[in-house]
Amino acid sequence: MKIFRFGPKGQEKSGVIINDKKYDVSASGIIYDENFFGNEEKQKQLEDYIAQNMDALQEVSDDVRIGTPLTRPGKIVCVGLNFEDHVKETGLQQQAEPIMFIKANQSFNGPQDGIMQPYGSTKMDWETELCVIIGKKANNVTEEEAMDHVYGYALINDISERAFQTERGGTWDKGKGCDTFAPVGPFIATKDEIDDVNNLRVWLKLNGEMMQDGNTSDFIYRIPKLISYLSQFMSFLPGDIISTGSPAGSGMGKEPQIWLKPGDIIEYGIDGLGSTTQEILPFRKD
Repeated sequence: MKIFRFGPKGQEKSGVIINDKKYDVSASGIIYDENFFGNEEKQKQLEDYIAQNMDALQEVSDDVRIGTPLTRPGKIVCVGLNFEDHVKETGLQQQAEPIMFIKANQSFNGPQDGIMQPYGSTKMDWETELCVIIGKKANNVTEEEAMDHVYGYALINDISERAFQTERGGTWDKGKGCDTFAPVGPFIATKDEIDDVNNLRVWLKLNGEMMQDGNTSDFIYRIPKLISYLSQFMSFLPGDIISTGSPAGSGMGKEPQIWLKPGDIIEYGIDGLGSTTQEILPFRKD
């Protein structure tokens, strides 16, 4: 199943994608929140509603805004330097254990809502990534158990401000959690929709020019390892997001380096998880 949300910001309705067509299922009463992702009865209720009402479901027009595919997650935990080629291009040092950081919830953003340049930003960058949507509480799980805790996958862009991240001291979080810096979607695909999560093309274009063109086959740490490892340090709850790292092609790794600026357009996608287009917007305080 592929689920998405649509409509004006703050008034999104629940939808599903069936045979590449978008349908409104909001009359089911289902909301894509923590209670849904952690509740098999709610998921079955949605499946039953679709089966019983398929002929009457209303299509969602292509000109309707697509919102975040779930309500605000409890947390967004990201893994850094999880592709060898990206490690090399950044000049950063791979650690003995996976690098992790947390994006602020204010960074959670819709797939077409625009990405705002922070005040004082000089080195704004992109990183197309696959993210995992947690479906069952995970605390100190083994790698063998890990996939039982996955609801599905989505497209995310780990937007960064590299000067904040690497030149201002402290943790990476300050360059990763700026407002709008974690656009997710256009939809969530349940894990059964993806035949091989370790063989998906990951790409990004900047103003029409290909910048990233990698594949999840190059993961250093694969998803079961990441879930098991990260769950040593915190519990993951239904609806939480884990972002799995980005292949080479970031602006930081270019020669000369390329930084995003207002008016730039990034288009990016992953096999099976759709694609989207974002405009870089100037800073606004409100």
